[in-house]
Amino acid sequence: MKITISEERSAENRIFTLLLIFLVLSGLLLRFYRLGFNSLWLDEACTHTFAQESFFGIWQSTFIGGEFNPPVFYWLEHIMLYWGDNEFVLRFIPAVTGVLTIPIFYLIGIEFRDRNTGLLSATLLAFSPFHVYYSQEARSYTLLLLLFSNAFLFYLKTLRSNNIRDWILFGAFSSITCWTHFYAFVPIGLLYLHSLIINSIKINKDVKNLKCLGISSFSFFILSFPLIILAINMFFLRTSSAPTWGMKGMSIIYQTLIQFSGYNEMVAGMFLLLFYAGLVLTIIMDTKKSLLLAYLMFLSLLASYILSTKMPMMPRYLIYLLPVYFLGIASSYEGFYSIAKNRKTIYFLMILIIMTSLPYFSGYYSGFQKDDWRGFSEIIQKKTHEGDVIVVLPGYITEPLDYYYDNKSDRTYEYEASNSSQLQQIYSHNKGHQIFYVVTWDINAANPEGDAIQWLQNNTQLLEKHTSIFLFRSSVPLNRQG
Repeated sequence: MKITISEERSAENRIFTLLLIFLVLSGLLLRFYRLGFNSLWLDEACTHTFAQESFFGIWQSTFIGGEFNPPVFYWLEHIMLYWGDNEFVLRFIPAVTGVLTIPIFYLIGIEFRDRNTGLLSATLLAFSPFHVYYSQEARSYTLLLLLFSNAFLFYLKTLRSNNIRDWILFGAFSSITCWTHFYAFVPIGLLYLHSLIINSIKINKDVKNLKCLGISSFSFFILSFPLIILAINMFFLRTSSAPTWGMKGMSIIYQTLIQFSGYNEMVAGMFLLLFYAGLVLTIIMDTKKSLLLAYLMFLSLLASYILSTKMPMMPRYLIYLLPVYFLGIASSYEGFYSIAKNRKTIYFLMILIIMTSLPYFSGYYSGFQKDDWRGFSEIIQKKTHEGDVIVVLPGYITEPLDYYYDNKSDRTYEYEASNSSQLQQIYSHNKGHQIFYVVTWDINAANPEGDAIQWLQNNTQLLEKHTSIFLFRSSVPLNRQG
């Protein structure tokens, strides 16, 4: 019995559909399993604080209060708090947007090259330890990636069709992406610059060829205008002094590639080779698209390298590079396919990708991945008595501590400090009380001079270290020793 071409294509479509469903369900499981297990860390506690404000209050915090993140994610979290106030609820949006990005990567791969590229790109994302981690964090990073991925998808469509609808959607998604995270202006700006460069000859011949790009740029500008003004002010504010935390120079590039590759140096080496091979193979098929990947990857990393000396930089800010990085890796499949000459090569590569992530996931869900403020608050409650003093260093880590610990119900006194003079003043005013000090490594950023650490070394003793949180004690009344 002969199988017709249409039947063969239909069977192939079913296979691709089933594989995509498998990836989405796997991604769902990885991102929602034990979603509320880890307690909120500092940045997540800050999300909770802003989300508790009104819609207008969140707006004021961004545009007047000096908050370093745009309001959209906080507005969404504000709505989520109506369903409860716990870790699962706060992380629900990052987890959902993380899952929704998987099929978008599949569509990006199809638009960039073919369904095989889409399937491998989606596999890389579904089982990405880096993406799973930030899908379980109450911050805007996975939302940023979802929105940028949509913008990137429609930009790829404009390269093929130059359709006005795709240009408008590219502008709209670009704008909402920037309303999610200020650093999104970097990749969005690079895409608009890329479009201007590749269309420069056509524009020089006839300015009417600027129409579609002009409409897209105008829609982006109108939708983002308030944010553009704020982003400029934020940039000068952040670069007004040298950063006291974050990664600098080559370390931001190195760590970004390591973290993108599942926090594994060997995997990173393999992925980089595949990325390079994908670029080379793509040149044969479509030189412009190959150059687009190289352009985005190189200039984004270069921009981060330069900015890291002026403002705090972390690999998570570059999460938008995942579709670029994974597209390059996925595009290398043609080399394996040409050698094996077997359609099952794609299945083998999917399994290989999944295998590279298994060592990470084998321990990911069994231990704490963030500072355990929930458990630490229980430790404080057991060790303190009525009238004791708790000093928090630096002061802003009261955000995660106070989410779990209530000094009023525990009948203790809570102070904030960031340097030795504040510590000495608190100590002098509370000599008759037992004093505890809650410290994290954030003190190095808040007090780069190091006098706070020196004061603690000279005047306290370490009682306990829980995850990366330290508990010290300095003054013990005679009737309360032990």
